Amino acid sequence: MRLVIVSGLSGSGKSVALHLLEDVGFYCIDNVPAALLGSIVMQIAGTKDPFYDKLAVGVDVRSRASDLDSLPSLIQQFRSNGIRCEIIFLHADEQSLLKRYAESRRPHPLSAQGVSLREAIARERELLGPVMAGAELIIDTTNTSIYQLRDAVRGRVGVRNEPDLSVLIESFGYKHGIPLDADFVFDLRCLPNPYWESSLRTLSGRDAQVIEFLEQHDSVQRMYADISGFLEYWIPRYLDFNRNYLTVALGCTGGQHRSVYMAERIGNALSRQYPSVHIRHNELLGVGRPPQGVTAERLSGS
Repeated sequence: MRLVIVSGLSGSGKSVALHLLEDVGFYCIDNVPAALLGSIVMQIAGTKDPFYDKLAVGVDVRSRASDLDSLPSLIQQFRSNGIRCEIIFLHADEQSLLKRYAESRRPHPLSAQGVSLREAIARERELLGPVMAGAELIIDTTNTSIYQLRDAVRGRVGVRNEPDLSVLIESFGYKHGIPLDADFVFDLRCLPNPYWESSLRTLSGRDAQVIEFLEQHDSVQRMYADISGFLEYWIPRYLDFNRNYLTVALGCTGGQHRSVYMAERIGNALSRQYPSVHIRHNELLGVGRPPQGVTAERLSGS
């Protein structure tokens, strides 16, 4: 049996993720008390009913703090009983969560008289710290629409075949911040920057002119060889460690040229060796941050 535990901050998109998993064949149960999770899962596993071969459960801050603290050890117990188990954790920054609650007008699970929404969010982060620390896949939904989140969950969780390692190669711009979901981060700002070529400024690392510009520099070729060699050595170790997910972030200043080029090149090379490789460009239009002036459907109340 495969068990996916979906957790995260209130308003970060847990309901969206669970609904998507249900759409792709998981039997889903939301708001399972962490104290009862062990008995529920073991009872379902004991039936050996193929109907429950793929099970997803939602666990959040409505459980007691002591029960949430024991979740990582419970995961190990599941695995020792032959259950393939993973934790997916969703989060977003404070401003995004405040805006989503303002739009949905729903109360926060930890809100009470005399406790502000900001304080409730901070307390929730603290209580869910052990769960996030044990998560194999962390998804930041700060600048993510419902559709982008569904695509991410479908591609990395819903259709992944065991025991494949799902590898995400993502580009980003340092001026927007380092992605919080990254296992490895590589800084490409030392490479020649196409931005300073006026004819290349409006293009991206996917365009032939930018690719030609970058590939004529020895430093770019050396950086590609070094990163590829690093990943070639370490990815098999992740497989030996029974990891399900690996996220590699490649950053340049704006996230438009150098990081996009390198993410495409490395991602395409890895896809010839591994069956589940995904490429994401956080700063390109339509991916990651919504284009300026365009309102994407948000994750309010989820």
